Amino acid sequence: METVSIFIYNFLILSALLSFPFIRKSRGKTRKGAKLPPGSMGWPWLGETIQLYSQDPNVFFATKQERYGEIFKTHILGCPCIMLASPEAARFVLVSQAHLFKPTYPKSKEEMIGPSALFFHQGDYHTRLRKLVQSSLSLEAIQKLIPHIEAIAVSAIESWAGGHVVNNYQEMKKFSFNVGILFIFGHLDSNIKEELEKNYCKVNKGYNSFPTNIPGTAYSKAIVARKRISKILSEIISKRMEKSVAEKDLLGHLLNYKDEKGQTLTEEQIADNIIGALFAAQDTTASALTWILKYLHDDQKLLELVKAEQKAICESNNRGKNPLRWAQIRNMPLTNKVILESLRMASIISFTFREAVTDVMPLFRNIHHSSEYFPDPQNFDPSRFEVAPKPNTFLPFGNGVHACPGNELAKLEMLIMIHHVVTMLRYEVVGSQNGIQYGPFPVPQHGLPVKFWKESSN
Repeated sequence: METVSIFIYNFLILSALLSFPFIRKSRGKTRKGAKLPPGSMGWPWLGETIQLYSQDPNVFFATKQERYGEIFKTHILGCPCIMLASPEAARFVLVSQAHLFKPTYPKSKEEMIGPSALFFHQGDYHTRLRKLVQSSLSLEAIQKLIPHIEAIAVSAIESWAGGHVVNNYQEMKKFSFNVGILFIFGHLDSNIKEELEKNYCKVNKGYNSFPTNIPGTAYSKAIVARKRISKILSEIISKRMEKSVAEKDLLGHLLNYKDEKGQTLTEEQIADNIIGALFAAQDTTASALTWILKYLHDDQKLLELVKAEQKAICESNNRGKNPLRWAQIRNMPLTNKVILESLRMASIISFTFREAVTDVMPLFRNIHHSSEYFPDPQNFDPSRFEVAPKPNTFLPFGNGVHACPGNELAKLEMLIMIHHVVTMLRYEVVGSQNGIQYGPFPVPQHGLPVKFWKESSN
């Protein structure tokens, strides 16, 4: 019964995409006479979406590759597409010939986040905005965030302790959202932050719902919430401009930007990129942290080794009374390898959309789980990262001009959170420890229900 309910849940979420073929009538058709690679296109309109999301994605994609080879066709998420499961092909699409392929998303999703968001574009606009985001995420900038991220992590952890069941994924989403707010706005008034979070949660739910404006539906509520967010952001922008102070957070960089002609960004462009940054900052990092805790729980010996590494740092910081330093965070070799191996195993981003004549999707998951590049790939083994992976075989943050510009901030969040979890808490996973669900990225079943206790308590 549990499996059936999960299947129905996934089906309802993904039904949002059933209207996508109608939105994209001009797409999904290849040039007449074009020869496509082998594969299966599944059912009309639905394609193979339900097959993908009703099972472990590793099984789905590995079966496809075994049957058809490293390049095969399929039809998922409303898109007829070609999957590329080799490092060379991924590099061709993402790096060496990236100008021939543009990022593509369902129109309803572009409208929900905002059409001016960075990751919907390529060319000059994308290049300028990417440099702007990267400058706000420089190593110097994120070092200054360490004590503030620590404070957010410790506050969250203290609320988990006590032995009650916690939905780990949902709690990690709250944590990563708060770090996103910090990176974008610096310190935000608590009332404004609460209102922004309330409306963003509605947008996040509507992002994966059926795109209809029928009142009361998740999508309809999300559209209303998106408009409310625009008003909130307009108020924040107005107050910031009144200060006439050049802040170093993302909002400050967006407000102070001028191109070679002296043109600034419009308020709509700024709002779209703020919402895009929040979206990029939350789910993927939360998913990764949830998997990390699961993998450590599954290997108690490894967990004890990570604890030993982190407790040594804690002791050197006056038993945790002093804040973490940048040099200490950069010197967590085992924990860092655990993060890298978790990103490989979980492959949070299974693939990425690129459009040419037919949509092309570099298939990161199959590359990450190939025994050719990672021996015994289904075994969780952080030691494999003692030697750097071959080029284009490890792509948790993508590659090329559209690679995630926030990858260093994401890794910083993970290291800080892991440090405090293993030094402050003991934890135990509740219920089934197997299975995957989507929300929208793959996470352990039910968001990994966990009980936490303070490390010193019995």
